[in-house]
Amino acid sequence: MKNTMKIIIALFTSVSLIGSASAGELTVTGTAKATYVMQSGQVNASDGIGISNEIDFGAKGELDNGWTWNYQVQMDPSAAASNATNTTDDSRLEVTTSYGTLGIYVSEGGLDTDNAASQSVYARPTDMAVKTGIADTYDIGGYNNIQLHTPAGLLPSDTIIKIGMAPGKNKTINSTNSINSTAADNIYGDVAYQVKVTSTPMAGLNVGADYYREDNAGHAGAPIVQQTESGSIFAKYATGPASFGISHSLKAPLILGTSATESVISNSSKVGGNADSVRHWSTYKASAAFNVNDALSVSYEREHSNRNFIAGSVANDTLEADAIQAAYTMGGMTLALSHGQAKNVSYTDGAVKQTLFAMTMAF
Repeated sequence: MKNTMKIIIALFTSVSLIGSASAGELTVTGTAKATYVMQSGQVNASDGIGISNEIDFGAKGELDNGWTWNYQVQMDPSAAASNATNTTDDSRLEVTTSYGTLGIYVSEGGLDTDNAASQSVYARPTDMAVKTGIADTYDIGGYNNIQLHTPAGLLPSDTIIKIGMAPGKNKTINSTNSINSTAADNIYGDVAYQVKVTSTPMAGLNVGADYYREDNAGHAGAPIVQQTESGSIFAKYATGPASFGISHSLKAPLILGTSATESVISNSSKVGGNADSVRHWSTYKASAAFNVNDALSVSYEREHSNRNFIAGSVANDTLEADAIQAAYTMGGMTLALSHGQAKNVSYTDGAVKQTLFAMTMAF
């Protein structure tokens, strides 16, 4: 980690001493999406119509020495606000050199790969209207973080390595000179790390993996029994009009003992960070897509996730979801249809079926 910090400091120093920025190019991109959802089943949900948008404001430029920089901030409605108040979030500032990229991110820059293989032409079965509660892996993009990326073409098979650190595990949208406010005794840890590796070993095949970890949790009265960790591996392959994707992920939450002498942890004998008494989640995902022609694509995806408790006295529920989808693109407009179902929503008894129509405008 010391070597990583030295590289970061060197890049910052080089930018300040060598380069002067030219006037940047301003861009505005985004999507506007209208949906109609029909639902049925045991889960308490009703039909609905909605419109959402994501608008990205960007600026980019080049320094005198040939290095480039990129800035972006996103505006989207607050999901928790009844009047859909517009907010700005997901900011990034990146400097790219021949030695790689230095990036600073605010609730952005995700490095998780558990969904990287999805071939669904609209959205994953567990990432649409119904909140299925599937246990996606941890992601440093949920915090304000700093990253280093290796340059393209440096490693064989187009391999790219990205490493990130989130000091303070801060989630606030900070202005400059702002710091994170945490309790003096933060037993849940105060720093997160993540690494992501992707590679293209042969034409059409893309593989990758990520690993996430949090440190500095616990204390003498609440020792660490299990550290916060997660990781995924994935592979996707495209040949002609067909493409396929598979992934496997494991997620282990923080488990702390209730006393310095405790050696056996049960579903009730632990503290903090793990209200469901879960030791880990194991998730498999598989999908396939086919381009019927230049405008029409169809896909099918299935997700299977199992949770395992600290002790075996509680049932290990398995969440399952699948969906078949079609998408038709006309210029900047995409019409999509999805029909699917989810069983054991939130890893408890309950099932739901949903049919979704979506119209998305890209600009």
